Amino acid sequence: MIFGYARVSTEEQNISLQVDSLTKYGCDKIYQDVGSGTSPKREGFNKLLEQLREGDTIVVWKLDRLGRSASKLIELFEDFNRKKINFVSIKEKLDTSTAHGKFILQFTCLIAEMERNIISERTKAGLKSARARGRFGGRPSISKKDQKRIKKLYESKEYSKNIKSSNPRLLSSHFVSFPSFTSSFDIHSFGNRKVGKIK
Repeated sequence: MIFGYARVSTEEQNISLQVDSLTKYGCDKIYQDVGSGTSPKREGFNKLLEQLREGDTIVVWKLDRLGRSASKLIELFEDFNRKKINFVSIKEKLDTSTAHGKFILQFTCLIAEMERNIISERTKAGLKSARARGRFGGRPSISKKDQKRIKKLYESKEYSKNIKSSNPRLLSSHFVSFPSFTSSFDIHSFGNRKVGKIK
């Protein structure tokens, strides 16, 4: 089947031009949305994706009607390519059912894959280099001594105003959050908060 998709950003914009172009192209069914192209809450577009089967064609009046984010468009193109779904943009004269259009789509997907691989390689190289210098990821652990100091301040009801002045390293070095600290405790209910005894 040939599915058309039309979208305008606001109610004030006229969607008729897109619908007329899609009808003229020969779309069997046209889905419509009013809203931003970056929004994930596009009811018409999501329904369209649910209907797609191998060999179907999606037609838009202009490429940006499908979405304005380059990364999201590439993700969609990759998905279409895997599912063998054709894509047509009337204004850009892009048709992936043709040899030229298919080449453009596949080339775009290959470029995106190469960029992801490069980013992955750089990340791994950076982590390896950091480990070689003795640096490891993650938040520094809290010593038993620091745990007891924080617990004492908390139970004294003075922790909110005194914890920084009492021992600024506890927060500045460890960025201690309540959930992180209580993960070292046997948790039980205490009023509206969860506290506990050190294991």
